[in-house]
Amino acid sequence: MTGLEGRVALVTGGSRGIGAAIALRLARDGADVALTYVRAKARAEDVVAEIRAGGRRGLAIEADAADPEAVIGAVERTAAELGRLDILVNNAGIYEHGPFEAMTVDQVDRTLAVHVRGAFVAAQAASRRMEPGGRIINIGSSLAERVPYPGVSLYAMSKSALTGLTKGLARDLGPRGITVNVVQPGSTDTEMNPADSPDAEAEIAFSAVGRYGRADEIAGTVAHLAGAGAGFITGASIAVDGGFAA
Repeated sequence: MTGLEGRVALVTGGSRGIGAAIALRLARDGADVALTYVRAKARAEDVVAEIRAGGRRGLAIEADAADPEAVIGAVERTAAELGRLDILVNNAGIYEHGPFEAMTVDQVDRTLAVHVRGAFVAAQAASRRMEPGGRIINIGSSLAERVPYPGVSLYAMSKSALTGLTKGLARDLGPRGITVNVVQPGSTDTEMNPADSPDAEAEIAFSAVGRYGRADEIAGTVAHLAGAGAGFITGASIAVDGGFAA
C-alpha cells in the first residue's frame, strides 16, 4: 500500500488498456475502485476480480460516457456501494480519425459527447460527493499538444478541450481542496494502438526515447496525482509521452 487506503476511486473506461492499468494501480496503492465499461463486460469483470484478489473492493458499472444520465448514475452508484468518492479518473475515450473532409457530424457529436461532455458531467457529479483532498484526473492525449500528421483533427480538438476544462475546474474546485489535472499520454502500447501496428514505426520516430509507452507508466503518474503528495499540483497538463512534445 502506498497511501490511498480508505479512499474510493471511479475510473471511466476501465475495462482495458490505460483505464484498466489505472484501476489496478490505484487498487494496489490501497483504493477501492469502481470502473465503467460499455460493451466489454467480461473484461471489466476480470479487472474487478483482480482488484478483489488484491484485497480491495471493486465494482464494474455499465455506463456509456456519451450518456449523461449513465455517467451520473455511475458516480452515484460508486458513492452508494463503496461508501464515498475521493478520486475520479475521466479515461473513457474513442478514436475517430480519418480525412478531415470525410468526418461526419455524427462522429463529431459522439467524440465530443464522450471526451468533453462526459468528463464535464462526471466531474460535476463527483465534485458534489468529494471532500477536501478529492482528486479529478482527466486523461487527454499528446495530440492535444502537438499534431505532427494529418487525420486526427477531431480527436486532437476533443482532447485539447480537456485542458481548458482542467484549468477551469482547478479554479472552481481549488477553494474546496479538490485538485484537477490532465495527463497527456503519448503513443502507448494498448489494443487501440499496439506497438506492432503498421503505424508504430512512424509514431516511434516522433518519440525522444525511441519506443512506445506502457499503460502502467501512465498509471504511475495518475497514481501520484491521486495521492497526498500531489496536493499542490492542480490545473496542470502533464505529458507522459516519451518526449513527443519536446
